[in-house]
Amino acid sequence: MAAVSVLSPDSGPAETRPPQDDIEGDDDDDLDETLLERLWGLTEMFPDTLRSAAEVSAHCSLALAKRVYSFSRTALWIGTTSFMILVLPVVFETERLQLEQQQLQQQRQILLGPNAGISGVIPGMAPVAPGKAIGSFCVSDSNLHYPYLINLTPFVLYSMKSVEDQVVEDEAGYQDDEESFFQDIELLQKYGINMADIKKLKSVGICTVKGIQMTTRRALCNVKGLSEAKVEKIKEAAGKLLMSGFQTASEYSMKRKQVFHITTGSLEFDKLLGGGIESMAITEAFGEFRTGKTQLSHTLCVTAQLPGENGYTGGKVIFIDAENTFRPDRLKDIADRFNVDHEAVLDNVLYARAYTSEHQMELLDFVAAKFHEEGGVFKLLIIDSIMALFRVDFSGRGELAERQQKLAQMLSRLQKISEEYNVAVFVTNQMTADPGAGMTFQADPKKPIGGHILAHASTTRISLRKGRGEMRIAKIFDSPDMPENEATFAITAGGVADAKE
Repeated sequence: MAAVSVLSPDSGPAETRPPQDDIEGDDDDDLDETLLERLWGLTEMFPDTLRSAAEVSAHCSLALAKRVYSFSRTALWIGTTSFMILVLPVVFETERLQLEQQQLQQQRQILLGPNAGISGVIPGMAPVAPGKAIGSFCVSDSNLHYPYLINLTPFVLYSMKSVEDQVVEDEAGYQDDEESFFQDIELLQKYGINMADIKKLKSVGICTVKGIQMTTRRALCNVKGLSEAKVEKIKEAAGKLLMSGFQTASEYSMKRKQVFHITTGSLEFDKLLGGGIESMAITEAFGEFRTGKTQLSHTLCVTAQLPGENGYTGGKVIFIDAENTFRPDRLKDIADRFNVDHEAVLDNVLYARAYTSEHQMELLDFVAAKFHEEGGVFKLLIIDSIMALFRVDFSGRGELAERQQKLAQMLSRLQKISEEYNVAVFVTNQMTADPGAGMTFQADPKKPIGGHILAHASTTRISLRKGRGEMRIAKIFDSPDMPENEATFAITAGGVADAKE
């Protein structure tokens, strides 16, 4: 029986067997096919319509995802920029208002003590006897040293009581009104004025928009680097920021509520002046030597730092000395009377010695810059005395016209500074003999120097004369709102005080 032959790829004729390379190649093709290709191959079993629908759906989903991503990016960008433009300023303004409110509360606590929220007399506490103290406490701030002590004399308690009765809303309104005095000159950049021209204006003491309104075009043209065309452009820009027209008396009356008074240290003297030395005005005190002009100036250096009536919070003082009569030790003696810290009082007084009338005028540019730099901090400017250097620099009738012209310019500058920054200006003046007084049989043949220029520029003029011993007599010589009257005061170790009968 014949054997059964085994069939295999190697059997058979050589020409009928497949090549060995083809057999190995088929295995390689099967191995090179990826899983994705196999899955895609399985889709061929589905109908063409279903495959087309699936493909269109995939393309639409991808396009939709791209559009959603693009829209999300655009919406996120618009939302972020809108938040930064619209919401962030509101947030910052809210934070600023909260910070100002906190500062106001802190300032109220500094001025009124830790029991600022309690009005009137504390229950269970007996009234303070004259000359007695309730304790000692001193607070100082980095910008303004408040020499407030709870160790108070009855005079300061009298001044503090009116502050305590003020509500927070009134104080906030007072602060808002203060800010209206300080429109920075840099606001002119919004109207096309470059920074270089603004710096030129600041170099001559013009630091606010109101200062431009108070300066003539001729004076502005004298500033180095400012042409007539630039001056006109600056004036036009300032006019857009300020109301230069008329206002009703009622509106001006509201503005006058920002005026404050600084006590002289004597209640009788304050009553004569309607509350004390007035802000936004020039108060002139003239008299012979030893009538109390310099003593009054030193007393005001201390009382200006103490809180007063109608929300007055106290502030710093600038003292321009033309006669070399300023004595810091005298301020310490006066500070002891009000039980305030010596160092705090001295730190709050900025002193300058003037040597010529020109130097005195140049110091006013520094004064304006300082008032602008620390807006609302300075409350009083003292010049002792206003005419001393003019009497030295100008002599004889030949130079009288020039002297009066220079004096008028200085007084005009002082008046503008007082209105621009809401500060009180107190100046002292000397006396001279009147040759024609004997012919008119006047009782007092002496008169203040400065002539009509100084007489018209001063808002309130006070005549001081000697009395018995340490007694002095003050008389309203000229005032727009106070009647002619007299008051008696005394010069004590603690400065100007009420006269003892």
